[in-house]
Amino acid sequence: MGTTRLEAFSDAVLAILITIMVLELRVPHEADLGALRPLLPVLLSYVLSFVYLGIYWNNHHHMLHVTRRVTGAILWANLHLLFWLSLVPFVTAWMGENHFASTPTALYGVVLLMAGIAYLLLQRQIMRAEGPDAVLAVAVGRDLKGKLSPLLYILAIGGAFVRPEISEAIYVLVALTWLIPDPRIERALAQVGEGARPSDANFS
Repeated sequence: MGTTRLEAFSDAVLAILITIMVLELRVPHEADLGALRPLLPVLLSYVLSFVYLGIYWNNHHHMLHVTRRVTGAILWANLHLLFWLSLVPFVTAWMGENHFASTPTALYGVVLLMAGIAYLLLQRQIMRAEGPDAVLAVAVGRDLKGKLSPLLYILAIGGAFVRPEISEAIYVLVALTWLIPDPRIERALAQVGEGARPSDANFS
């Protein structure tokens, strides 16, 4: 199977999730800027989640671009990822409406942690199907950033019950590390285009 339907379905789900989040933003009745002050936590949580969903969309696109075929395991791994991402609007709204209280902020981290693990599982299934010399496997390498992110999420979940600001800072930090799409896949594709084997390059 090709990746066309998988990409189209995933893109549609992510677009719907972003739409759901923006619909949660309530327009104030007053016409002055001061009316936006009570909505600031909701706006900030929306921006953070929008960035996260954008990061997943970007990296998901890059990953599938170098995927030649889709197996049943890949389909289920992709659905597993989309399940956790589908919870982002709920935890975003709960965290924003409660002004970054400890429990909603921690649950936000749990959803991000599970989505990160689900992405790693999807990546592993694709590499298993593509083989050790495939572009994705060579480009990912040791994937230190991918392994570090879950650890930071765990710290953020615990930190939410000490000071929620710790969690918020960690969530922003992780988002910033992933904000620019990982260039390793693009470099691997460039190597292939120039006639070199992906396994000849070092992307780890």
